[in-house]
Amino acid sequence: MNRYPAPDINDLPEDIKAKVLEVQAKAGFVPNVFLAFARRPAEWRAFFAYHDALMLKEEGSLTKGDREMIVTATSAANHCLYCVVAHGAILRIHEKKPMVADQVAVNHHKADITPRQKAMLDFALKVCLASHEINEDDFAPLHAHGFSDEDIWDIAAITAFFGLSNRMASFSNMLPNPEFYLMGRVPKVKAS
Repeated sequence: MNRYPAPDINDLPEDIKAKVLEVQAKAGFVPNVFLAFARRPAEWRAFFAYHDALMLKEEGSLTKGDREMIVTATSAANHCLYCVVAHGAILRIHEKKPMVADQVAVNHHKADITPRQKAMLDFALKVCLASHEINEDDFAPLHAHGFSDEDIWDIAAITAFFGLSNRMASFSNMLPNPEFYLMGRVPKVKAS
């Protein structure tokens, strides 16, 4: 149970309510984070504006799967149940690999991912756990895999942003929606 009750969707400011309903129409449910953060509308707007700027960005070489992989791996390092489960589900869908999220969350070096993605996650986890130790030597492996300096900024920014998200979800006891657990694990039943 969340420590902070989510507001009723009908009590939300119109712009937030519209976005929540849009997400519900697309996903078939309202991810708990959308309502949990809506208790503070100004913070909700700022949070989701930065989220969208990082996660929906079309520039650079990071794929949507790469972005979700960063979130899943670093959220696991931060022990955030909500983000590992929710973003792990999105990762499985983008990568079309039912086991990848579990592998990345536990040990990305043994995951069914590319050497490029392993280098990306090595860097993301260093930003997550020891950002004060980052030095020029950390950039060379990323450059060798074709990451630009702007891509590297994106890796760090996604890691840092979700560090905030992980801490908010954990302290507030935000739990993942049950729907996330099976997403991307079993094929959808196609209507005939």
